Amino acid sequence: MIASLSGRVKVREAGRLVVDTGGVGYEVFIPLATYYRIPAIGTAVDLEIRQVVREDSITLYGFATAPEKQAFDLLLGVQHVGPKLALAILSVLSPEDLVDAITQEDVDRIDAVPGVGPKVAERCVRELRDKISALNLAVTERPNIAVNGHAGANAMLDDALSALVNLGYKPVEAKRAVDSIGAPDAQEGLEALIRKSLAVLLGEK
Repeated sequence: MIASLSGRVKVREAGRLVVDTGGVGYEVFIPLATYYRIPAIGTAVDLEIRQVVREDSITLYGFATAPEKQAFDLLLGVQHVGPKLALAILSVLSPEDLVDAITQEDVDRIDAVPGVGPKVAERCVRELRDKISALNLAVTERPNIAVNGHAGANAMLDDALSALVNLGYKPVEAKRAVDSIGAPDAQEGLEALIRKSLAVLLGEK
């Protein structure tokens, strides 16, 4: 069972990485919170990994921090929550946000994640409220991703669109939300652009 993976970033996309380790490229699916922390293509990366084995596939899910991996494991224990939906939840809610939502029984906050729905949100709260306290989630600040050689203003817009589509929004909806924010701020970075766009989209629900 693969528990961690170190190597160099060969492909970096919202929701997906290919990590080159000893000449072998491992495809790893990630939440947006991890994507924000991933350095540029060609640089070293060290990921926490959860390997999910099914009858017809072996899939790797990667996380920048141990709390993200722990939260992912908890979410997989909820009825009708699979890996894809768990990643979507962690793309919108940090582990700390998830703990707060479950502790406060804030179903609407979880329901706001694209693809979740009220019934699944209620299950998350009901099935995890007695388990969530077992997590010792360290509060960490998410660094903003500065514009670098990988992403200029146009590339940042493309990355934001890709991230929103990966979360389940239609391309037209995603583009309208990103366009409504205006020109991306290089100082704030990609994460801020995505969060502002999500706020627009969630406000339209």
